[in-house]
Amino acid sequence: MKQVLFEGQHQARWNAFAETLARLEKGKAARRLDDFAADYRQLCQHLALAQERGYSSHLVEYLQGLAMRGHQQFYRHRSHLGSRLLGFILGGFPRLVRSQWRSILVASLLFYGSLLLMGLLVHTWPDLVYSLMDPEQVSSMESMYDPDARRIGPMSERDSGDDWMMFGHYIMNNIGIAFRTYAGGLLFGVGSLFFLLFNGLYIGAVAGHLTQIGFGQTFWSFVIGHGAFELTAIAFAGGAGLQLGWALLAPGRLSRGEALRLAAARSIRLVAGVILLLVIAAFVEAYWSSMPQVTPQVKYAVGAALWLLVGLYFGLAGRRSHAAD
Repeated sequence: MKQVLFEGQHQARWNAFAETLARLEKGKAARRLDDFAADYRQLCQHLALAQERGYSSHLVEYLQGLAMRGHQQFYRHRSHLGSRLLGFILGGFPRLVRSQWRSILVASLLFYGSLLLMGLLVHTWPDLVYSLMDPEQVSSMESMYDPDARRIGPMSERDSGDDWMMFGHYIMNNIGIAFRTYAGGLLFGVGSLFFLLFNGLYIGAVAGHLTQIGFGQTFWSFVIGHGAFELTAIAFAGGAGLQLGWALLAPGRLSRGEALRLAAARSIRLVAGVILLLVIAAFVEAYWSSMPQVTPQVKYAVGAALWLLVGLYFGLAGRRSHAAD
């Protein structure tokens, strides 16, 4: 359907809905209030159709404005930040991931594929690690995961009282990686591809080298816990970045600027979930992964449980239709 016909068919309903919103926003009684929920759902459907059919940005922004105002009125009694955040965690985030599975799948294949391949290659040909790391970096990595070290992981010489500092360090470092991976999509997706592959190759090289020299138990027991959240977040950030790149490469009937704007509006919610995952990963890494008192067997068991939990969360959470957004 052409945009002119679409507007002509529904403009009267939009005007009536806008009039109802204006009265509600002024605290006045609105006519046809009993039909407000149905009108709001209808407007959201019209907005989705306008975006899918590539109608003009003027129409899409007009409908988005009405939808946002309608959402505020419809959920005005439960629109607090805490409840919205809880709704996003309980259902909105996993539903969002499932709806964007294509870009996430591509990013995951690139990231985990390069990680596994490089790990196997370095384990088979140990000198290959020096193609990504200089000897000083390799030596530093070995000292971090030496089984005889007092504490394991980055800055292993720190005291247990400094865990909170490492918590902050991990958050800043990991979020920086995630944002670079996401923003790299603005380079027609090339930047996101680079960071996905580089991080996969680097992590794989470290894992392969440490396993090959006999530090595997120390390394794997350290990373398995927080890796469930951290590695998943990197793949999600890459998927969000690839959406930006694809919008620039294949905008369809839209201009590149309009396609990018719509892709950014979708993907930025995914990045918000990525930040949440990285905060959890930083907490686990700072306060659990580096604990020397816990045996590797216990860390393996807890790590496996966390990976299973992450898989169940993104596979099952939010599937009930009434879950909060």
